[in-house]
Amino acid sequence: MHDAEIVALYWQREPAAIDESARKYGAYCRSIARNILNNDEDAEECLNDTWLGAWNSMPEHRPERLGPYLGKLTRWLSLSRRRKQGREKNGGGEAALALEELAECLPGGEDTEREIELRELGRALNRLLDAMRPEERSVFLARYWLCAPIAEIAARHGFTQGKVKTMLRRSRLKLQKQLREEGYR
Repeated sequence: MHDAEIVALYWQREPAAIDESARKYGAYCRSIARNILNNDEDAEECLNDTWLGAWNSMPEHRPERLGPYLGKLTRWLSLSRRRKQGREKNGGGEAALALEELAECLPGGEDTEREIELRELGRALNRLLDAMRPEERSVFLARYWLCAPIAEIAARHGFTQGKVKTMLRRSRLKLQKQLREEGYR
């Protein structure tokens, strides 16, 4: 079933929308939640929250591409659950490692100022991603969007872990340089 048809089911308040979303995007969303939460039970609960969140948000939103919409929702819910459980303090999981790797590139700030800055950072990140070769972009997104372990990324792309680490380091350096040039540091 196409995304537009699934979104139409949400708008019609048809429970089949959740079933179709789970069938088409369940593995993708589960992977995001599992990588962030590092716990299968929590990932499943988050996945259920994703379907509920989609159900509740669809009358107001009509996403053209359902996969990224559900992925973003899953990621946000997973990170929120992780914060609530205090897992960042205790360590563990790929999310903490991935976010720590990016921390050296990102500036801080006040709430309102930070909100505006985050939008600009998103645009800068998109410019960087657009300039990357497809394999670099895929590795970068797997690590920093999906929070996938380096070993998994390497296996998926047929690279050594060393090559993945080098690619990620170079991408972070490019991001850091770009942000510096655009006045973020």
